[in-house]
Amino acid sequence: MATNKFMLTKNPKIKFIKLLGTGKGETFTPKDADIFRWGLLVTVDSDGIAALDKSLVVKSWQKISKFEYRVILKPIASHGKWSGKEPFELEKSDWNGKVAAVTRARIVWRKNFLFWSAVPPVTESLHSASGLIAAIGIGEAPIGLQGTFSIWDSGSALRQFAYQGAAHTDAIKATSLNNWYSEELFARFAVIQERGRLN
Repeated sequence: MATNKFMLTKNPKIKFIKLLGTGKGETFTPKDADIFRWGLLVTVDSDGIAALDKSLVVKSWQKISKFEYRVILKPIASHGKWSGKEPFELEKSDWNGKVAAVTRARIVWRKNFLFWSAVPPVTESLHSASGLIAAIGIGEAPIGLQGTFSIWDSGSALRQFAYQGAAHTDAIKATSLNNWYSEELFARFAVIQERGRLN
C-alpha cells in the first residue's frame, strides 16, 4: 500500500489520497479489523475517473481481489480536517437520492480507552438505524486514526441517526466534554454511481 500511494501521487488529477485499512463494521473497535479488505479514497477531477480506473494500482488490486466496490461521490457537506487539509470541494446541491457519510478522527492517545468505552451504544444504535444500507470501519492505523464509511438510503435518514438518535447525540456531547480528538472530519456525499458491492 505504501508503494501504491507513491505511484498515485504522480497522477496530476488526484488532489487527495488515503489508503485505508477496514473493519467489518460489527463493533467499530480494533478487533473488527479485516486484513483482507482495503480501501482507497481519492479526490479526483471528474475527467480523471476513467484514467484512475485503468491505473496500474487499481488494476493490480483487481487482480488479487475476489470482490470490488467502487463508488463515485459528490461532496455536499463537510466540516473538519484530515491530515491538516480540507479534502472535499463542496458543490451546492439539492440531492434526494442515496448518500454516503465519511467520519474520521485522530484520537488523543491517552484518551483511547475512554473513547472505546463509548463506542458500543453508538454501534448498537447504528445497526438498528432506519435507512442504513451498509457501514464499515476505515482507518489509517488500527488504533488512533479511526473512521467510518456508511451508505444511507437518504440524507434525512442519516440526519435522523446523527442528530436525533440518543446514543449518537450523547457521543457528540461526550466528544466535546472529553476532547477525545486532536482532529476530526465529517462529510456527506451524494452517491452518483456504484459498482460491485460493499458487503
